[in-house]
Amino acid sequence: MLLIATAQINPSVSPDSSKFQPAIQDIIIGERKAIRATSELFITQAIPWSINRFVRKADFAKISFKSLSNNVNPSSWEWDDNSFQTNQFAHPFHGSLYFNAFRSNGYSFWQSAPAAFSGSLFWEIAGETHVPAPNDFINTSLGGISLGEMTHRLANSLIDPSARGFKRTTQEVLGLIINPMNGLNRILNRKWGRVEPFRTRDSSTKLVNAFVDYGGRFFSERSSDFLKRRGNNEFYMRLRLLYGNPDEASVIPFSAFNMSAEVGASDSGYLNTLMVTGYIRRWKMSAKSMGLISMNYDFFKNNAFEYGAQSFRFTVLSDWKQKNPRNKLRTTIGGSVIALAAVPDVYLYYGEGRNYDYGPGIGYHAGTEISFHDVLFLNFQYRGGWFKTLNGNRSNFFLNTVTNEVRYEPRKNLFFTLELGHFSLQGNYADYPDFTRTYPFLRYSTGFRF
Repeated sequence: MLLIATAQINPSVSPDSSKFQPAIQDIIIGERKAIRATSELFITQAIPWSINRFVRKADFAKISFKSLSNNVNPSSWEWDDNSFQTNQFAHPFHGSLYFNAFRSNGYSFWQSAPAAFSGSLFWEIAGETHVPAPNDFINTSLGGISLGEMTHRLANSLIDPSARGFKRTTQEVLGLIINPMNGLNRILNRKWGRVEPFRTRDSSTKLVNAFVDYGGRFFSERSSDFLKRRGNNEFYMRLRLLYGNPDEASVIPFSAFNMSAEVGASDSGYLNTLMVTGYIRRWKMSAKSMGLISMNYDFFKNNAFEYGAQSFRFTVLSDWKQKNPRNKLRTTIGGSVIALAAVPDVYLYYGEGRNYDYGPGIGYHAGTEISFHDVLFLNFQYRGGWFKTLNGNRSNFFLNTVTNEVRYEPRKNLFFTLELGHFSLQGNYADYPDFTRTYPFLRYSTGFRF
């Protein structure tokens, strides 16, 4: 974690970026290598297809001219029945490999984005006999771009080109784990372990701030059970990363982003939360306010509740001047367009375990952050959304999330956190009784800031 927090990058400067963020430029790795990038994209598809075809001997991997001719027909597309984990995490992960096949071979964010779409489309048509699924195409493409750019920047921020020995090897290995395509191309470009002068435009700028906390969490499927302490008590660990500075204007995608990952001892899986907010554009609206447009990936899954989505969000961030400069007040408010969301449906279960509806929606959010003398921090956040089902039971949903957090930092790098909140889901059905459910949760933890 220390490497993540303290590493700098040696960026390539894009033509118009210096007037926005001199310390955080676009990260373009060397010259463009179109043939290698395209080859790597197809290799990332050939490997899983070969395993499915020759090791698992899966029927869906036995592609033919008949399956290809059927899949290229737009009328053949159908929503699939895969599990939540497969559709909302595995597919975006593979999309990030397609994206980074080009991103780590000299292409910019915008130049690499089509690779996620084309890689997803090619797999849907030619990677298996199953008919193409629109949910796979959207999740793999948009989720792949969000996860791809986040891992591209994070992996490169880990590596100090001037480091040597065990420290450098550790950096390279961690970078490879975070972004396999970037690590592969560092090897092919003979940059793995190669010592070079380390230059940045502003070495005093801290590129990544990491917050690691661990403790207990309690959640329930009903408010009444929560008050009676009936629910799930689990250990958890969470990593939160703040990359770049969202307070500075920039047109460089993901030159600032937030990432939160949570793991725990849950029956639903070890990975319970993965959220990425990457800022596409940031600009000054007034002396106290910033306008932010972000691309967002959300994955949330535990024993009580699950939700996944790809969205684009507009936020107005405002800092309000206080009499005491050591006290700070920040507010956020905005809305979002949700390209596709997976929302739990209590009346649906079929196939590999699909128990959620798919549909687009609109979102809205507001929040307040208050700090006193950089010791006591209060954070109140609300997120809501409305979703119209395109595939599943005929329905629409309202989802509301409220989070209240108190954080105490007796020392600069040590903090204690208490967090209380709930998810509220209202389902309105054409063929079944409507329902409203509330999923309260509580977290308490000790953490370190690096």
